[in-house]
Amino acid sequence: MSTGNPARQRIELPGISSRAYEHPADRTALTALRSVRGFDEMLKWLSGLLRERSHRLMYLASTVRVDEQQFPDVHALVVDGGRILDLAALPETFVVLDPMPRAMTLGMDQPFLVLTSGLVEMLDSEELRFVIGHELGHILSGHAVYRTMLSHLLALSRRVFWLPIGYLGLRTLLAALEEWYRKSELSCDRAGLLAGQDPAAALRAQMKMAGGGEIGEMDITAFLEQAREYDATGSLRDGVVKLLNLEGQRHPLAAVRAAELRAWVDSGDYQRILDGDYPRRSDDGQASARADARDAAASYRQKIDESADALTKLLRGIGEEVVAAGVRIADRVRDDRPPPD
Repeated sequence: MSTGNPARQRIELPGISSRAYEHPADRTALTALRSVRGFDEMLKWLSGLLRERSHRLMYLASTVRVDEQQFPDVHALVVDGGRILDLAALPETFVVLDPMPRAMTLGMDQPFLVLTSGLVEMLDSEELRFVIGHELGHILSGHAVYRTMLSHLLALSRRVFWLPIGYLGLRTLLAALEEWYRKSELSCDRAGLLAGQDPAAALRAQMKMAGGGEIGEMDITAFLEQAREYDATGSLRDGVVKLLNLEGQRHPLAAVRAAELRAWVDSGDYQRILDGDYPRRSDDGQASARADARDAAASYRQKIDESADALTKLLRGIGEEVVAAGVRIADRVRDDRPPPD
């Protein structure tokens, strides 16, 4: 990890709810599922199914655990990010020998972070602060259960591909979950920015993840222009190609992802949160899935209206239907609940 900007005071965000930074489509799915009776029980069941403790012990035995003695600079970034986002408990963090720059959050009951040596070596401290904040955002949002669900469904899809009807239905569900997964990554990019509070460092980190560590050979303005050019490729044929390219993708495309974060900053939402105008965790129980669904639908409409892509405009209603489906399922489950004694 190379040296970044000198340490500076950052604004703490006491009691911040993940709803403050979640992409509307991500927030709708989370709010809907949290309102379903038995959600916590399902979370615990999945945690047991994955043998989470043995997974963590494997990392403990085969990688380097981050603390005050080992990778102390990385440890300081985790502590600082947890302080800013007001996490109830700091996750354990491990560095694994791997030249590919990657970071991941594993576990549901006691989530922990895994950073590759390639990531730590490639990013400066402010860029790494953004990536660590991104992973802390996954913890605050509780994304693990959905990611686990998607992994199980992907495994299932490989077994039932020969059943045309069942497979097509499963592929539709997988496409919706992959769309959610991509939006959850956009959410946590915002969390990473809130933890680091350095938009330039966040965009540099995303650019390096796309093109490597030779920062002198790249330019943020030109990188963002790639996303504009990608969206402006407006023929119907190119739109179909773009859609096919997203199949199986669980992360947003790199340049588009950076442009999404820049747009969020430009919208004023980032500064409003820093100014203290954000939802608190204490109010999460009163969150409305229907209101979040309306926000998500409006977000899709705005994105479509702003896009120059022909196919995006043709498929205008699909995104709205995806985000509304979760709300309908939650309503059905609540309606089927037995009355209280």
